[in-house]
Amino acid sequence: MQQAREPVGATALLGWLALAALVPGAAHLRAGWRRTGLVLVSCYLAGLLGLLAFGLTTDNLLGSLTENSWLTAIVAGSSVLGLAWFALVVHSFVVLRPGRLPQTGQIAAGTVAGLLAVVVVVPFGVVAQYVWASQQALNNIFQEPPPDEESPAVAQPKPEDPWAGRQRVNILLLGGDADDNRTGVRTDSMNLASVDVKTGNTVLFSLPRNLEDVRFRPGTPMAQHFPNGFRLPTDPGGGRSDLLNSVWEYADAHPEIFNGKQHQGPKVLMDTIGYTLGVKVDWYALVNMWGFARLIDAIGGVTITVEKDVVFGKYNEGLVKAGTRKLKGADAMWYARSRTYSDDYTRMRRQRCVLGAILDQADPGTVLTRFNQIALATKELIRTDIPRSMLKNLVPLALKVKNAKVASVQFVPPLINTGYPDWDKIRDIADKALHDSAATKPPVAASASADPSVSPSPKKSTKKPAKQQGDDPTKGLTEGCGGAL
Repeated sequence: MQQAREPVGATALLGWLALAALVPGAAHLRAGWRRTGLVLVSCYLAGLLGLLAFGLTTDNLLGSLTENSWLTAIVAGSSVLGLAWFALVVHSFVVLRPGRLPQTGQIAAGTVAGLLAVVVVVPFGVVAQYVWASQQALNNIFQEPPPDEESPAVAQPKPEDPWAGRQRVNILLLGGDADDNRTGVRTDSMNLASVDVKTGNTVLFSLPRNLEDVRFRPGTPMAQHFPNGFRLPTDPGGGRSDLLNSVWEYADAHPEIFNGKQHQGPKVLMDTIGYTLGVKVDWYALVNMWGFARLIDAIGGVTITVEKDVVFGKYNEGLVKAGTRKLKGADAMWYARSRTYSDDYTRMRRQRCVLGAILDQADPGTVLTRFNQIALATKELIRTDIPRSMLKNLVPLALKVKNAKVASVQFVPPLINTGYPDWDKIRDIADKALHDSAATKPPVAASASADPSVSPSPKKSTKKPAKQQGDDPTKGLTEGCGGAL
C-alpha cells in the first residue's frame, strides 16, 4: 500500500464513493491503495467479461435458467455479492478518510454513504427474491413423474435432439372449474396445442365439452368397458354424464376398470383425445379457471372487445358490458365461461379470444414488473405432468410460439355434429391442419396479434367449389374475436 493522497472534500468523497459502487476499486485507487484498487478493478472487469462470454457461448441460456442447480447458484451468488458490495462501499468510505472532514461534512457524508451501502444491496436482493420465487413455483408445479410399472423407462433427452426426432410436441390444455361445492374434475375447456419444434407454428384444436359417444383407443380398459362408445344412463334430471368433459371424472371414480389403480383420469383423457385427433399427446396442463382469473389480475387485466353484453350469475345478476376495454380477472373469466343466453360453441370462441389476448399482452415487461404476483397466481393455477427436466427445452420452444403462426380449429357445429360425431372427419381435419402448419413459415409477427378486421378469409378449395362449409376450418387464434387487442 502506497502513501495515501491528500483527503478530499465531502462532495468529492461522495462522488468517488458512488463511482466505487459502480466500479469496485475506484475509491481505493483515489485513496492511494493502488494494489488493492487494481486487484478489485481487475476482478470486476474479469467478472464482466466472464459473464459476457458465458452468455454468448451457452446454448439455451434461458432454458438452463429453469434448472434447480442454476437457480440455487443464482440465489446464493446474489446473496454473497450483495453482502460483498455492501462491505465494499463501507470500506471505500473508510479508505477515503472521512475523519478529516469537518464535523458537519462527516455527518452528511456518513449518512449518504450509509444509504448508498443499503441501496447497492437492493438489486442483488431483488434478483435473489425473484429467482427464489421462480424456483418455488416451478418446483410446486413441475415434478418428475413416478415410474410407471407398465410403461418402459423413458430415456433422457439428448442435448443435440431433446425431442428425440419428433417434429411436433402435443400438449393438452384443460380448463376445470373445481369448487368446494363440486366433486371430481370436470374439464369444461379442452384444447390440444400442437407445436412444430422447428418453427414454433402451433395449431390449437378445441374440442367441445358435450361431444357424445366418445370412442376410446382399442385395447385399453375403457374401450373394453365401453366397446360401443362412452354411454351411460341419463341422469335423473335429464342431463348426461357421459360427455367428453366427464371422461377424467369417470375414470377417477372407477378404479376397478383399471385393476384398482387410482387417479387414471388424466392418462385416460390424454389418450382419448389423442386417439380422437390421431396424434400422441405428450403431456397435459390442467388450469383451474378461477385460478386463471387470479393470473389475469396478476398481469394487470386483459384488453378484450366484448361483442355484446354477457350475462352471468345464478340469477342473471352479473353483466360484462359490450365494448373494448381492459377486463379484470373475474370479468374476463365470466366472459369466457358464461353460457347464459348463449351456448357451448360461443363460449369456446370467447375462451379462445381470452387465450389469444393473454398470449399477446403478457409481454416480458409486464411479466417482469408483476413477477411476484404472477408467480403466486401460477402456483395455485396449474396441475401438470410435464417433467421438471423438460422445462429446459420447453422455454425456447415457447419463445418460438410467441412469434410464430398460431392457428385454431374448433370441432363445433356445423363442422361436427357433437351428438353424432364423424370421427374420421375429425382426424382428417386435424391431419390437414397439422400439414398446413408444418408447411407455413413463421411470419414476422405472431398471427395472434393480427387485426381480425383486416384478416383474410379462410381459404376455400378451388377443387371443390360446391362444398361451402368446412373446406378450411383452420382460423387465426383471435379471428372472430371482435378485434381483441
